[in-house]
Amino acid sequence: MRLSSAALARTSAQRPWTVVGIWLVTLVVTFAIAASMIGSALTTDFSFTDNPESEQAAALIEELRGETTIPELVIVTSETGSVGDPAFAGYVGQLQEDLSALIGETEVVFVGSYLTESGPVSEDGTTALLPVVVQTQSFGVLQEIAGEMNAVIEQTGVPEGFTVRTFGNGTLNEDFTHLAEETLQRGEAVGVFIALIILVVVFGTIVAAVVPIILAVVAITVALGLITILGQVMELSFFVTNMVTMIGLAVGIDYSLFIVSRYREERQLGYETIDAIERAGGTASRAVFFSGLIVVLAVSAMLFVPASIFVSLGLGAVTVVVAAVVAAMTLLPAVLALLGDRIERLRVRKPPAHPEQSGGLWDRIGRGVMARPWISLIASSLVLLFFASFWLRLDAGFSGVTTLPDDTPSREGYELLTAAGIPAGSGTPVEVVVDGAITPEVEVAITELQTAMAGYEYELDGATLPLFAPPTLEQSPAGELAIVSAALATDFQDDVSTDAVATLRNETIPAVFGGLDVEVLVGGGAAFNVDFFDDAREAQPIVFAWVLGLSFLLLLVVFRSLVIPLTSILMNLLSVAAAYGLLEIVFQTGQENAPLFGLFAQVEAIEAWLPLMLVTILFGLSMDYQFFLLSRVKEYWDRTGDTTEAVAHGLRTTGSIITGAALIMV
Repeated sequence: MRLSSAALARTSAQRPWTVVGIWLVTLVVTFAIAASMIGSALTTDFSFTDNPESEQAAALIEELRGETTIPELVIVTSETGSVGDPAFAGYVGQLQEDLSALIGETEVVFVGSYLTESGPVSEDGTTALLPVVVQTQSFGVLQEIAGEMNAVIEQTGVPEGFTVRTFGNGTLNEDFTHLAEETLQRGEAVGVFIALIILVVVFGTIVAAVVPIILAVVAITVALGLITILGQVMELSFFVTNMVTMIGLAVGIDYSLFIVSRYREERQLGYETIDAIERAGGTASRAVFFSGLIVVLAVSAMLFVPASIFVSLGLGAVTVVVAAVVAAMTLLPAVLALLGDRIERLRVRKPPAHPEQSGGLWDRIGRGVMARPWISLIASSLVLLFFASFWLRLDAGFSGVTTLPDDTPSREGYELLTAAGIPAGSGTPVEVVVDGAITPEVEVAITELQTAMAGYEYELDGATLPLFAPPTLEQSPAGELAIVSAALATDFQDDVSTDAVATLRNETIPAVFGGLDVEVLVGGGAAFNVDFFDDAREAQPIVFAWVLGLSFLLLLVVFRSLVIPLTSILMNLLSVAAAYGLLEIVFQTGQENAPLFGLFAQVEAIEAWLPLMLVTILFGLSMDYQFFLLSRVKEYWDRTGDTTEAVAHGLRTTGSIITGAALIMV
């Protein structure tokens, strides 16, 4: 691999315009593909690949009811009048008529209200619901319908004294999508600017600082084109674009940073441009290849989780890392050959010290640590263990409507429903499917189930309230399928709702239907979330085994040592555990104790998919940096056999580069 990476770098440097031309064509083609087709490649839908209980229930529900229908809700409330007033009735009637125009033009199949005895009213009569029933299984379609509904409401107008809001899965999805895109785009724009500043500080010249960003943009564009092609044949979450840009900026800049730094070192040592590129290819490019391989192996572990969002994120990360590695090993040497010493132009600080010269901050740190290794080891481990201990308190879940800002449509709609005493889960009820012959014994069990569900309660502001609205029963004409449906009083994404589903599955249903020859499945939005939690939890051992096992084998092959892989893996596990603990400190309990953490939003639960995704990214990147450091240590040791000097040299030559790379990732 040493010879092949060096030869590849030299070949690219000797034919720079050919290599740049090939990459320009690739860039134009992939950009055109992404720009014209990425909309059809991505979806806001979320699905499983292992057919869990909630999806089995959904299939049976569709068998009884026909194609799946999901209601979006329009909430009309008046500060001065009630449903009995002519003005209230006139406005609701007009709004119902205008919304009904969506029938036939969209997937909307029905619009109801209290005027047609097909929509609930609050007890005080000041709030009415207009259910807009959509025939779809797609959250993306629901999101589009929510936009259409809001357009109709705006066109109809809202009389003075009235408040109109929409609520449901479509509106909720639209709000989360909008917030995610808006904040991530802003974060990425700020991130590129900060990355440029860090690169200028590390390199000391503006030209050298710009090169890694250009390489990262190339890798991101190519990866987006490839993802767009892949999205034509499989379902990919729209979050994949954010994964591609985030990881692409990080590794694209990092790998270029490593290679450019080594090229400049070789030039300082007196090597001609082509020779310096070749030597950088045989050392830094080789390290980049194996570092990229480690990251690919780590993030590919997400493909083992049977959920579309994990598969999408994993494919996005793998694609952009591969693109970044290929660009760093071919395009970058060609660019360096074209620039030559012009890469040192627009200098903002004095040139770095000669690579063989001792001294400096990182040299002092390295020698200080090696002078007192046990003290350094114990102190750093205790700090990491302290933060890691908070991992045990981390509460994972899903972001529900109550985590949204107060001024978002979904949050306002939820508050209106809650104030009116109407179940917030009307659009996403818990549905218990009884599959089998509905005998008299089964009918008795169904009645007992309805009674038990009516007894479920939750606490709100010190009061104990019913968790479910009165359950309803549907049966197939043949008497072989029954559905008990009950709207949740709470947000279907919160802990109360998911705990209720778990209790139904594990306690109530086995007690009621035990011994009967029927299959009982719990479906609905809350059940969907419970299945996701279960899948993520069951996938954890596989993910950890994959990441740890392959990282161990790769380090064993490269460094031919048992000690290096073992210590590397233990250290990285400790750092990942500390990162999990910091998540809990910063975003959950820490704000109660440290004013600094008030800068961040406090949440009831960390997103359930985040810890599993983080372990792959954090482990991959930490091994990435460690591999680069150890490569320099081994390279010096192979030359001198002096362990102490090898470690000092490795840290001295990579400390600022790795720190800069990590800051860019942050």
